[in-house]
Amino acid sequence: MADSKFYGVIPPVVVPLDANRELDVPAFERSINRMIEGGVHGLFFLGSSGEVAFLNDDQRFQLLEEAVRIVDHRVPVLAGVIDMETERVIKQVKRTQQYDVDGLVCTAPFYALGGPKENERHFRVIREHAELPLFAYDLPVCVHTKLDPTMLVRLGNDGVLAGVKDSSGDDVQFRWLMLENEDAGHPLQLLTGHEVCVDGAYLGGADGSVPGLANLAPREYVEMWDAYQAKDWDTVKEKQDYLARLMFVTRRVQATVGFGAGVGAFKTALWQMGVFNTNQMREPVQPLVGDDVIEIVRVLKRAGLMDVASAPRL
Repeated sequence: MADSKFYGVIPPVVVPLDANRELDVPAFERSINRMIEGGVHGLFFLGSSGEVAFLNDDQRFQLLEEAVRIVDHRVPVLAGVIDMETERVIKQVKRTQQYDVDGLVCTAPFYALGGPKENERHFRVIREHAELPLFAYDLPVCVHTKLDPTMLVRLGNDGVLAGVKDSSGDDVQFRWLMLENEDAGHPLQLLTGHEVCVDGAYLGGADGSVPGLANLAPREYVEMWDAYQAKDWDTVKEKQDYLARLMFVTRRVQATVGFGAGVGAFKTALWQMGVFNTNQMREPVQPLVGDDVIEIVRVLKRAGLMDVASAPRL
């Protein structure tokens, strides 16, 4: 881990929009600075929490340009190069490398689904065009392909992959990946995207976390990382329990599912906390309203992230 810049807490950045669904640059800057000041070790742009699937190329690269300007080398930047098939990803890679980012993140192909042989070939071909460290993004809920741990470690040993961002929700497979990675000499940096089970990943030897919830509570995730480094497992559990309860911002949503309930809840929380100016979403997803907002505010107040006397913004 000492030889890699990708470790610790690397939030996947949630993107604020104005009422017209345009990038809200002042709020974006406010949120990024808040996470950096909270001690995060890196930032991941153009992932699922950043609504990358809803962005055209112009929107992707406007966001990336603003992101690297705001970050200004204070922490490493990972950038998603996520697209349906290999040639489209290569196009994203070539353009993204023109910006001052530190690493690239891509999924397996989707829509036209392949098998293990095609998935492995996908990453190997992308590596031929990638001048930066390449992370595999394991996201079967959206991609409909679960990446095999043995294949991932093989790609790490061959210098194709620098690491894995695991958002599979499959803690058994992730534990096997950590074991195989250790047996192979730790060629991969392994990052969990599982907000509520980070403590278990750390116990298994993960190199860090990529939790969307860290947009709300960056300092608490950093404190859990610091406790992990000190092997202070009581504090690790205490911080994880606090964060697991905070994740109820997504569980209390009743009006919708998917991005509207997950990223929509994060945006709504950041709006209520005064970090964002709206909780606007990308089309066709609608922002949360009414009782969903009120329930999120209740969770934030219990977590100490809002003053108990403050009224919800509706």
